[in-house]
Amino acid sequence: MPLRDSLSALLVVVIWGVNFVVIKIGLKDSPPLLLGALRFALVAFPAILFVRRPRIPTGKLLAYALSLCFGQFAFLFSAIHLGMPTGLASLVLQLQAFFTLALTAIVFGDRLGRHNLAGLALAFAGLGVLAFASVGGASVGGTSVGGANLRGAGVPLIGFVLTICAAASWAIGNIVSKTIGPADLLGLVVWSAPVPVLPFLAASALLEGPERIAATAQHISLALVLAVAYLAFAATLTGYTLWGRLLTRHPAWKVAPLSLMVPVVGLTTSWLALGESLSPAQGAGALVVLAGLVLNVFGGRLFRRPQPAE
Repeated sequence: MPLRDSLSALLVVVIWGVNFVVIKIGLKDSPPLLLGALRFALVAFPAILFVRRPRIPTGKLLAYALSLCFGQFAFLFSAIHLGMPTGLASLVLQLQAFFTLALTAIVFGDRLGRHNLAGLALAFAGLGVLAFASVGGASVGGTSVGGANLRGAGVPLIGFVLTICAAASWAIGNIVSKTIGPADLLGLVVWSAPVPVLPFLAASALLEGPERIAATAQHISLALVLAVAYLAFAATLTGYTLWGRLLTRHPAWKVAPLSLMVPVVGLTTSWLALGESLSPAQGAGALVVLAGLVLNVFGGRLFRRPQPAE
């Protein structure tokens, strides 16, 4: 990979890793569903006035937007709002790779390799370790959700579950993207962005209340403005566009493994910026999950049968 593309990949990894801390900052001054609406409104406008609409059937464009944009970030923002540690969220969200594999096998009939199944088993074993280490009786803000909380990180269990739902939504978006086929990624990102704005606003009005929306609008902080700008321009427009270009210039097997660095950056920046840390048991579970992801990406070489000598 040329140096220029290597630097682009590194930039995307850093942008997406830092993204989780920025979400946390934005949520200090905005409820999660409203933050989602603000993010995608800024992605769409004014870019939609200058970017050509991709030649994609409207139904597929809507499915892509509602799964990858609305579903993923409604769950993720809500999870972090409920106290899911940002670094841990960046790791658990990578389970989308396994959900994508499973859905690909169901929808397209693709066969999973032994390394995929082994990586899946290892990742979910790590997830089990995380869950076992996390179930306790501590509460956040004096409340308990379902009687179970992430003890080491002080997070309601529902935040953990919602992050898994975000990963599943991302995987559904990946499947929709596969049915779309080759497309102008910048056009896809920009023209799908207006779709989730209304669902985000409707959900915000219903679940968060008009009073919170009005209060956020009346007291917009500089931190919120900068957070929304980062989420829209850096994490979405810049990140997805650069990543798409890398995928068009290089084989997927060269580009996809780089995403494994995102949770490394996420865990590091959450520790440096927010002082978040995992308990030893949670750290062990996180390492097992990461090992499963690595095995899923690189394990094909380990399980490949040696060719007989001629």
